[in-house]
Amino acid sequence: MDFPLPPVGEGLIEVELVRWLVKPGDAVGRGQGLAEVMSDKATMEVPAPFAGTVTSLAASPGAKVQVGQVILAFSPEGTVGPGDGGTGGQEETTRTAEGSINGSARSAVAVVPQSHSPTVPQPPAAPSVRLLARKFGVDLGRVRGTGPHGRILLDDLTPHLAPAAATPAPKAEPPALDLGTPGTRTKLVGLRRRIADHMVESKRRVPHYSYIDECDVTDLVRMRAQLREPFARTGVKLTYLAFVVKAVARALKEVPIANSTLDEAAGEIVFHDRYHVGVAVATPGGLIVPVVKDADTKDLPAVAADIDRLSREAKAGRARPDDLKGGTFTVTSVGNVGGLISTPIVNHPEVGILGVGKVVKRPVYDDAGRLRPADVLYLSFSFDHRVVDGAVGAVFGNAVVRHLRSPATLLLPETYVA
Repeated sequence: MDFPLPPVGEGLIEVELVRWLVKPGDAVGRGQGLAEVMSDKATMEVPAPFAGTVTSLAASPGAKVQVGQVILAFSPEGTVGPGDGGTGGQEETTRTAEGSINGSARSAVAVVPQSHSPTVPQPPAAPSVRLLARKFGVDLGRVRGTGPHGRILLDDLTPHLAPAAATPAPKAEPPALDLGTPGTRTKLVGLRRRIADHMVESKRRVPHYSYIDECDVTDLVRMRAQLREPFARTGVKLTYLAFVVKAVARALKEVPIANSTLDEAAGEIVFHDRYHVGVAVATPGGLIVPVVKDADTKDLPAVAADIDRLSREAKAGRARPDDLKGGTFTVTSVGNVGGLISTPIVNHPEVGILGVGKVVKRPVYDDAGRLRPADVLYLSFSFDHRVVDGAVGAVFGNAVVRHLRSPATLLLPETYVA
């Protein structure tokens, strides 16, 4: 029997097939994940509304598939069984599978003939629950569902994700980046292809120019060292990035054109009055940019908590669509990996992006001409030259540097530093 791609979201008629979760010959149960597909908004799992054996796959990873298009073929459970040499059993199971596809799962279960297939029935759960369980290695067969008819909810997974009380929690390791395998070829699919398409579009449409400056962050390094432990006691990881986001938000208020969008169709520059700062996060699948909303109105602890949450969710593959939309300026950092200077690509339709390098110790001269050690941070700005001229970019960069050099003011409400 053919299995067409069912509706995967409101208004979605086409998605990209990211990867198969089954192969020909696999026995599957109702609710088991068949494939991962990606829309413009999110990655989701396609569950099986039937029980049976996969006989063939009709699409390759990276292909665009439409709702209603056949993506695989399967043999319904019980089609061939001991003592069943006629067609009556096949017709019955065919009706059963069709009833399941149409959503009549309960009545279908009642008429499925006994089968000696080794398929293990899959407990009812939403695709998002199955995706989370697979990422954390949770066997859904061991989870008690508290939803209607035993359906497994996200909250039901919580006890299985928490570490045992008697065992100290191991230090979380960041997901490994995909660095490739020599001598192989891989499809440019999923998130990687979306990144590629977006970068090509940005470079094609935006005439870039870069501006690089250095910033003495000795006081910032000292302040972060003092605040790191109190923040940690509240469960928040304080990074340099939190200070940078606050400094950028304030600089955007001083230089509004850096917080704008070019409406090419209307021939207008749109000045935004909200300050949503995107923070690029490296995930195993590629770079994504969750957004710290209203960074100007949040205090440093709130910004740090947002960055910590957004980064963890992105790396775990649980970024929410709303967290990836609405950015008006982007910050990307390579400092935790290494490197001083970069030339980041503007995250179109924004008009500016800031690349943050690592903090390094350098000898510098003070105002009296005396040599002293200092912690130095290199800031790499890229702008859309159609909107932001070189002098304006330098004014914006100077504002960011000024705020980072006086980190104590980033702890105060804006009314104290206006």
